[in-house]
Amino acid sequence: MIAYVIPTRDRPDELARTLTAIGQIPEHAKGGTPAEVVVVDNASREPASAPNWLANGVPVRVVHRHSNEGAAARNAGVLRSSADAEWIVMLDDDSAPIDGGFVRTLDEHPVDVGAVSADIFLNDGSRERGGLPEVFIGCGVAVRRWAFLAAGGYDPSFGYYAEEYDLAAKLMMGGRRVAFDPRFRVEHRKVAGGRDMDLILGRLVRNNGWVLQRYTPDDELGERLGENEARYRAIAEKERAVGGFEAGLHELHATIADQKRTPMERAVWDRFTGLTHARAALRAAMEQESFASAQIVSPGKNAWAVEQALAELGVRVIESDADVRVIGTMSPGPMLDAAGERGRVIVPWVVPGVAGAARAAA
Repeated sequence: MIAYVIPTRDRPDELARTLTAIGQIPEHAKGGTPAEVVVVDNASREPASAPNWLANGVPVRVVHRHSNEGAAARNAGVLRSSADAEWIVMLDDDSAPIDGGFVRTLDEHPVDVGAVSADIFLNDGSRERGGLPEVFIGCGVAVRRWAFLAAGGYDPSFGYYAEEYDLAAKLMMGGRRVAFDPRFRVEHRKVAGGRDMDLILGRLVRNNGWVLQRYTPDDELGERLGENEARYRAIAEKERAVGGFEAGLHELHATIADQKRTPMERAVWDRFTGLTHARAALRAAMEQESFASAQIVSPGKNAWAVEQALAELGVRVIESDADVRVIGTMSPGPMLDAAGERGRVIVPWVVPGVAGAARAAA
């Protein structure tokens, strides 16, 4: 059984579109895989409503919260879901499965896979930014119900942004893996309503800093915190949200000592950051055709992991006239988009189910 959990706040039209999309999944029709939808209303000004049944017969219930709990409202949705549900499919009120193919494939994943990340597409055809090979994005992921509860769900202190990194870390530290499945495709309409860039940049620098403080091994903590600050300062300058960034940075400095440190073991940390995946992909590319120098293209989140994996192979990173070009991000969406745009490049992740994962050619 699958339970869809959808938090919402003041976006009734978007919620209706998402529910309609779920109601069109034929795999849930009579005789198919049973499912239910739990909508969690984050204290909307006009209380959210939904039909009792979708077009394919999937039942819907609405849970009303007395305050806006952010992403942690999903916790209430999971608790109100059926104990028979093996998988909780997490969506936003403006995201929905593109098709129902994933319904048949979720159970193909071994029991040590605690969560399955979707391939998430935006309206312009590009992919959603964020996440890592074993860090999902909250608007498109299926999590085993028992694994979610064992990990303690989402930390309510995060509100929104980077809460998935914290939950993925807890799943991994509990012995679980996060798998990416390109057969699980989600559309994220990503409506503009409620997106305050000052608030977003403040939350991003604070919340990502909290994650690093909680889980980074001692010998890397200072470097990773510095990288976090530099990354989001650059984004804030581009988005003209420096004020929000500075407020978030101040809050991070004021609260960082309150974050309980449980540093990951090195092997888990390397998986969490994508370094393990970069090592495997670049080693595979090297075995296909040896190279001594590389140019980093399309740099993004955790570019340092790509550079470190190259250095371990004895490959020099230079700015031009290199033997090969390597995509410099460990975020799946931007990585796969860059592979499609830049012709012959090395992709720093052997992406499951995606042809040419080690080396993409035009």
